[in-house]
Amino acid sequence: MLTHAQKNGVGHTYLIQHSAGSGKSNSITWTAYQLIELYAPGSDSPLFNSVVVVTDRTNLDKQIRDNIKGFSEIKNIITHANNAQELKTALETGKRIIITTIQKFPFIVNGVEDLRNSNFALIIDEAHSSQSGQAADKMNAALGSDEEELEDDIQDKILKAMEGRKLGKNASYFAFTATPKNTTLEKFGQQNADGKFVPFHLYSMKQAIEEGFILDVLANYTTYRSYYEIQKSVQGNPQFDTAKAQKKLRAYVEGHKETIAAKADIIVNHFLEQVWKPKKLKGQAKVMVVTRNIEAAIGYYFAICKTLKRENSPFDAIVAFSGKKTVNGIEYTEDTLNGFPSKDMPEKLREDDYKILIVANKFLTGFDEPLLHTMYVDKKLQSVLAVQCLSRLNRCNNKMGKVDTFVLDFFNTVDDIKHAFDDFYTSISLSEPTDVNVLHDLQEALANAGIYEWQEIEQFNELFFNKVSADQLSPLIDVAAARFNQELQLENEDKIDFKIKAKQFVKIYGQVACMIAYNNLRWEKLYWFLKFLIPKLVVRDPALDQIDELLESIDLSTYGLERVNLNYVIALESTESQIDPQNSNLRGYRGDASQNDPLSDIIAAFNDRFFSGWDATPQEQRVKFINIAQHVVNNPNYKTQVVDNQDEQNRRIALEQLIQQAVSQERKRELDLYKRYASDPDFKRTFDASIMQLLTRSSPEQLNQLLT
Repeated sequence: MLTHAQKNGVGHTYLIQHSAGSGKSNSITWTAYQLIELYAPGSDSPLFNSVVVVTDRTNLDKQIRDNIKGFSEIKNIITHANNAQELKTALETGKRIIITTIQKFPFIVNGVEDLRNSNFALIIDEAHSSQSGQAADKMNAALGSDEEELEDDIQDKILKAMEGRKLGKNASYFAFTATPKNTTLEKFGQQNADGKFVPFHLYSMKQAIEEGFILDVLANYTTYRSYYEIQKSVQGNPQFDTAKAQKKLRAYVEGHKETIAAKADIIVNHFLEQVWKPKKLKGQAKVMVVTRNIEAAIGYYFAICKTLKRENSPFDAIVAFSGKKTVNGIEYTEDTLNGFPSKDMPEKLREDDYKILIVANKFLTGFDEPLLHTMYVDKKLQSVLAVQCLSRLNRCNNKMGKVDTFVLDFFNTVDDIKHAFDDFYTSISLSEPTDVNVLHDLQEALANAGIYEWQEIEQFNELFFNKVSADQLSPLIDVAAARFNQELQLENEDKIDFKIKAKQFVKIYGQVACMIAYNNLRWEKLYWFLKFLIPKLVVRDPALDQIDELLESIDLSTYGLERVNLNYVIALESTESQIDPQNSNLRGYRGDASQNDPLSDIIAAFNDRFFSGWDATPQEQRVKFINIAQHVVNNPNYKTQVVDNQDEQNRRIALEQLIQQAVSQERKRELDLYKRYASDPDFKRTFDASIMQLLTRSSPEQLNQLLT
């Protein structure tokens, strides 16, 4: 790569697919130092005046900064740019290596006016996330091009922006990623004679595992399947959109307080018995709980802390999420829940007092903690996110004796995970360039909708590229938004169709314009106009208006978990993977294929699908639960040991013992149930939890009615 750069000069792109966890930060460090030592062929001048290292996350920024400083033997050649002025000063004073984040880099547009006489090498960490959206446009525009200075009329300003969105000719790009997407391959990859785009250099996951640089996170994979039953809590039988109702019902039961409590019990029990007591990583092992959203993360935090306290555990959990979240009328932040500032979280996790990290999106990518051994997943993981998330575990730690990892997954199947990882296990290529012909069709369809007039787009762009204040731009956008939202009295389906097509135009044009010189002023003007218009387009989904009513009409009556796979080895394919360009087919509203059904039918279909804890129909399972519950209630010790007991821990222990006795009483009639209850600890735990829910969630009158 460096030889190619030296031989071919500036203005090239290099995509480096470097497996997560296998020393990518060290590779970036080494590359930065090698690049500042390169000289143009036959010249004693450096090939690059400055090397700019760009990351997209603050923690990675610090990690790479510390790495580079650790390598440095020459003082005063490295600087860290916190803002536009620092970046401008660093470039103008000839700092050889400059480290910044993608969030700060766009400010260079306003801080640097003349960079065209200098050459740059940009090292971009995790290119697929750093090179997206307007930030990338501004970053590329900042580096300029070697074209003659343009006139300052409005046409030239637009053309300059278009040229700036392309990769500048006075810069070479070295893009590092473990999981290249189709747009990343097309933008930074090398195109072969067969038309495919491939990375310039590959250090695959397969090779890194075989050479011992990372651990195989799929070698011990355990999955669970949830089963649950809901029941109607209202007298009537209202109708709802069936498809949306099914989706919301599952989200409701998976996020239910009792559901999270049941999973928290399994998590804490597994951690204590399989990680902490066996002294994984010499007793220093940490675990991560991956949740679907902030509300779920907060729910898990309270449930896990409660279970840890019940088990008299000598350590606490930490919860990580961004911003603030109000749950049941109470506002929460990381700081208020954890009792220490967010910035201290990585250091706190290394202390003996903390073993469990509960996250909602935060720390799913770029988090490097070699003490992390086990992950508990309760979130849908797909494609790049699956690989990035689970790869948090793959760091080796020979000093602490880390020889394996473990994943317990409540949400995804082994087939889901295999499908996600297969694309990035060995080599990956893009089959062909993006077909942008759809942009013609999209432009025509958007124009025919009558939402905007072309002179409005012209006027908006003239003001926009003359950098007027936002209060002068907003009225122009508001005119078109008013037509869409009110004046034209569009059908909801037409609104949905327009907004889908507008988003598609912006996405395709914005991503591909940096690679292809369209020189199509109408497309460029429409792109900027739509970027500001789309957020103001209001589309209602009438079915979603019913969701609150739906959730108020049902109750969770039974929840359980069944272990499906234990320590399963997910084997990946060694063949090359190929992905297609982003979908450039003309999309839009496809019509409403949904149907409304009575609540009772929706509930019946839901229960038939998800209430399958063992080999019995939902009706049969419910009968078994009720039979066991009847034995528990009839036990003479039930009232004194459970109902009247004020000590929660003792009450729970007593109830578990009564359930065990009840299952034994049913042994002859329910032999299969008895055998599984006696031999499968996970089944026993979830069965007990279901009976406890049945008994504790019902009033005496409801319980009596149910049991009779």
